[in-house]
Amino acid sequence: MTSPEKPEQTTPEPTTPEPTAPDRSVQDDAAPDPRRWRILALLGVAQLMLIVDVTVVAIALPEMGADLGLDRSGLTWVASVYALVFGGLMLLGGKAADVLGPRRVVLAGLTLFTVASLLAGLARSPELLLVARGLQGMGAAAMSPAALSVIVRTFSGPELSRAIGVWSALGGAGAAVGVLVGGVLTSGPGWPWVFWVNVPVGALLLAALSRWVRPWPGSGGRLDVLGAALATAATAAVVYGLVTAGDDGWLSAPTLVALLVGVVGYVLLARHLRASAAPLVDPALLARRPVLRGLGLIFVATALMISVFFLGSFTLQQLHGFSPLDTGLTFLPVAVGTILGSTVAGRVLPRLGVRAVSVAGLLVAAVGLAAAAGIFSMTVLVVGITVAGFGVGAVFVAAAGSLFSAAGPHEAGVASGALSTFHEFGAATGVSAVSSVAAAALVDPGFETFAAGYWFAAVVALVAALASLAPARAGR
Repeated sequence: MTSPEKPEQTTPEPTTPEPTAPDRSVQDDAAPDPRRWRILALLGVAQLMLIVDVTVVAIALPEMGADLGLDRSGLTWVASVYALVFGGLMLLGGKAADVLGPRRVVLAGLTLFTVASLLAGLARSPELLLVARGLQGMGAAAMSPAALSVIVRTFSGPELSRAIGVWSALGGAGAAVGVLVGGVLTSGPGWPWVFWVNVPVGALLLAALSRWVRPWPGSGGRLDVLGAALATAATAAVVYGLVTAGDDGWLSAPTLVALLVGVVGYVLLARHLRASAAPLVDPALLARRPVLRGLGLIFVATALMISVFFLGSFTLQQLHGFSPLDTGLTFLPVAVGTILGSTVAGRVLPRLGVRAVSVAGLLVAAVGLAAAAGIFSMTVLVVGITVAGFGVGAVFVAAAGSLFSAAGPHEAGVASGALSTFHEFGAATGVSAVSSVAAAALVDPGFETFAAGYWFAAVVALVAALASLAPARAGR
């Protein structure tokens, strides 16, 4: 960066609006909270629990189906209803955190998720299990964006970049831990324990967070009920369409109808936001270039990460003969790589900026995926997807850093909700796209057919890196 030659200025002014990090304080008080790292650890465990609940259930589905008499459609809904409700309600959860205060929403969401987990483990009918999974999604949609809002309010400057790095690492780590924990619990005490394990953890987190998290006041006002309904319906329709595309194809009637409903819903939402005096999301926030860049990066990063786990799971089990538990253990290096990439990115982001970190992370991910696609070897596969995890972890941090560099304290909740919503979009799109590209491998497993999926993901990472090279311009 350079400084304009103005002698009367005492601080340099950047010549480009390229965001480097969330560098301004969004704390309510000037003094940092002495318990901030402890609070981050507790919120991190809570977020990890929400993420683990996606993949931990996938491993337990066969046992659930046999025990509760679930057919293929029922099993799909057990896995999908959580993601649908979680993704559909996150904007509302983020807005509620801004209006009511993030502490209150974190505790309410965590309480609902914990009680719903107990109910899911006790379920002895498909209907009760589906209701419990939906309630879990509601609790997660409230807690996740509100927890990130607490972090943005608690940390500032370079420490905020490091905190976001830790938070971002939980995405990839949670997916891998979920596969491992699901295999251990299902093989041991049984599938109800994939839900019951959340109960004591949730109770301990509630006791600690209620003592340590500051009761920040909300902005007041009212929630945009119509906007929330439109956003929830549109998001749920799009996520459902993307999930359906993985099973029925991109041109199937259920997929096209669901996506069309989602698009119409977002058009109506955009018109409503422009006309509303107290909109769910300020349209000016979504017009800011760093916000758009952050949402695009989180979408691509999540799609790549989920693609790695989806393809890797099938490749290890169908080509290399791994058991589900062995597969979960094999994914641990990927989780470590993601954590390491996020940690490194959190430390260098204030110096290098969002563009440099995102481009480097995407290029590293492309190299790792290309290695997995080009060489038939179990060792190369694990090393390649671990390298890809490192790169994706860095992109997660760059995405959050870009978005929060342009969001104020009063927008932290809804910005977190938007980030989490695009995270869900990326996950659903990644699985749908990769399963379509590698569809032949799922029917007739072979290295060449699986390689097509890895090559596709590598090209996506490379194209996204080239797009990230474009200079950022200030949003108005």
